[in-house]
Amino acid sequence: MGQALPAAGAADSMEWIEVSPEMTAVIGRGPRAGVPMPHDPIIFQFDFGRAGAQPAVRIGASEGFDGDDADLLFLFVARDALLRVGGRNPHEEDRHGYHLPSELRAIALALRDCRATGAARPVYRLAKSLELLCETVRMLSLGALVPLAGAALSFADTRRLMAARTMIDERWHEKLTLDMIGRACGLNRAKLTSGFKDAFACTIAEALAERRLGQASRMLLTTDKPVSSIGYENGYLNNASFARAFSRRFGRSPSDYRACGAAA
Repeated sequence: MGQALPAAGAADSMEWIEVSPEMTAVIGRGPRAGVPMPHDPIIFQFDFGRAGAQPAVRIGASEGFDGDDADLLFLFVARDALLRVGGRNPHEEDRHGYHLPSELRAIALALRDCRATGAARPVYRLAKSLELLCETVRMLSLGALVPLAGAALSFADTRRLMAARTMIDERWHEKLTLDMIGRACGLNRAKLTSGFKDAFACTIAEALAERRLGQASRMLLTTDKPVSSIGYENGYLNNASFARAFSRRFGRSPSDYRACGAAA
């Protein structure tokens, strides 16, 4: 990227910057006839927030994003180029979107509201386009972008939900309760339960069970510990409750699961 000379243009309320043959930045909405587009583009849409909506960044492989407001910024990046700079193919949650953090918002606003004139203007916007792409990819790869969890949740509450998920992922072997998780993360019971399901498409109980049963299944195949001991180590207080939960998840009892694994 960056080898080609920068170009800029305008059409109605829309402006564009050709960063390279593999990347074009588009500011605002408008007809795109004549705007140079890379092959097989991945689209990064930056929404600065309007009508009370949360500022957001969404990522997808086509232009089917909602909204026709001019207060938008797009980066069209060739898929091959995105992969080269450490990005990845979009996931479903990428299209649903992430809260736009202050670091990315500052770069995007500097690109949108560039005050430079003359020859400096396209150079500045080219540099900011590359910075915005690289910082977005970096934050995405680090898991630092917070998913949008529904219009009723603020950025702060969504971060608390992410903390709740981390607590479950790291402390699943403990006897965690809703009240314990809520107190640790600063969420009341209602926001915790409804927000968690919106954000992660499962209940807290389901998330805990998935972690516990996943570890139990590995222990059944890699250790010779008694089934009851494995259940207890993974948060089940008695063998009957462990066996019921395991059978619902894997379609067979823990003993049968172990036997089939040994036979294979």
